[in-house]
Amino acid sequence: MRPAGEDGALYACDGRDQAETAAPPRAIDPARYMRHCRGMVPFSFAGHRLAALPDGALFWPARRALILADLHFEKASWFASFGQMLPPYDSAATLAAVEAAVAALAPVEIWCLGDSFHDSAGCERLPAAEQARLRALTAAHRWTWITGNHDAGMANPCGGDVIDEAEVDGLMLRHEADPHDPRPELSGHFHPKLRVRIRGRLVSRRCFVATGTKLILPAFGALTGGLDVGHPEIVRAVGRSGEALVPLADRLLRFPLAA
Repeated sequence: MRPAGEDGALYACDGRDQAETAAPPRAIDPARYMRHCRGMVPFSFAGHRLAALPDGALFWPARRALILADLHFEKASWFASFGQMLPPYDSAATLAAVEAAVAALAPVEIWCLGDSFHDSAGCERLPAAEQARLRALTAAHRWTWITGNHDAGMANPCGGDVIDEAEVDGLMLRHEADPHDPRPELSGHFHPKLRVRIRGRLVSRRCFVATGTKLILPAFGALTGGLDVGHPEIVRAVGRSGEALVPLADRLLRFPLAA
């Protein structure tokens, strides 16, 4: 599960699996968020200076843009509608993490790269308090929802603009990587995770996947799981020349996909 801060709140900064907690999440203090997520690790991609955070967020300083992938709001309630009961706190936990990132980084723009809701009616199912908090965020920023396979056709996105994809300063922003598009691209969809064995113990961390022209973000949502970076679908999307990028507090670890 995620590490607990001194205030008892949960932080996603180490990139480990987020537990399906049986108790409501506590608020995340922005100052403590930055202490736990103090690694905004800068790196270059397609001529742009970006910064990766251990919780899976991406920051674009030149645009003061926060970029998030695969929030999957209201995933637990979607499963509940089919009789599979999960703790109903995933949206609150994800929203608290988004609020902490926004408070700490002070972005002007926020881009969500698809599957922000687990289905197209996800915003309508958000509890009133969480929906109000999300609408406050979208009203205070230039907020853009890029649609994904889960939330395509959503009619009520809780504020903000809804588009299929965008080209921003030479970078394509879309939900799923297009292996046939040579343009530099930011995407999500695959929820990439790096799994390595250290001293006989299997360790799993969320990670970015990068080539010279493609950057896949990990899932930011609290209830999302992950796909191994060596999975054929990820390799198909980016090729075997890609790297798994694991941001830590003070450095960026790189692992070749072909290893």
